[in-house]
Amino acid sequence: MCVAAIAWAAHPRWRLVAIGNRDEFRARPTAPLAAWDNGIIAGRDLEAGGTWLGVHPAGRFALVTNLRTSGYPRQGLASRGALVTDGLLGRSPQPVPARNPFNFWLAAGHVLRFTSNHPECTEHDLQPGVHGLSNGARGDRWFKTARLEDALAAWLERDQPVERLFAALRDETPQSPDPEDAFSPVFIANPAYGTRCSTVVLVDDEGRGRIIERSFDARTALTGEVALDFAWPV
Repeated sequence: MCVAAIAWAAHPRWRLVAIGNRDEFRARPTAPLAAWDNGIIAGRDLEAGGTWLGVHPAGRFALVTNLRTSGYPRQGLASRGALVTDGLLGRSPQPVPARNPFNFWLAAGHVLRFTSNHPECTEHDLQPGVHGLSNGARGDRWFKTARLEDALAAWLERDQPVERLFAALRDETPQSPDPEDAFSPVFIANPAYGTRCSTVVLVDDEGRGRIIERSFDARTALTGEVALDFAWPV
């Protein structure tokens, strides 16, 4: 997952609205969104066994991105995807320094917490509102992050259909015409490494939830859509 935005207790109708794109190597094996035997609802990284984004009927939402910094990633460290599965199951993860650098959101009950392990371990509870996340440090509002945050805020204000959220996730506008900015859009169209899937999570004020995932091939063509309903405790 390389860019996401979340509306946390930011609208009377919606307890949570989260949207995000997972950018990954096309060759990395992945299973689409599904309900797991342990209650998790998520896609699955078949290489490391974890996931990048998911929900749990106990009232939890989690999402992780890698944090791009010099000297990483390193071989032999624990999977970042296990942060999501552990968080969704209510388990304490392994000590955060034992992983490559990451940004992590975990919503549980009435708390949305941000955690990172680089340059040092840090945790912050996020206030109600619209927040964005990508592969930079907390507070870095990258071009793609700003566009996604703004699109989500506009969606909340105008009561638009869900399709508008997927349109925001399909935004291929680069920061500039410079070829170096080929990976700056919200949606990355690259045959080797690019946007593999887009996900929308909606939970209303009564705890009724829906998670929708759209998958794309190396030519950016839509290859599948999965939508699953769930319920959170009120």
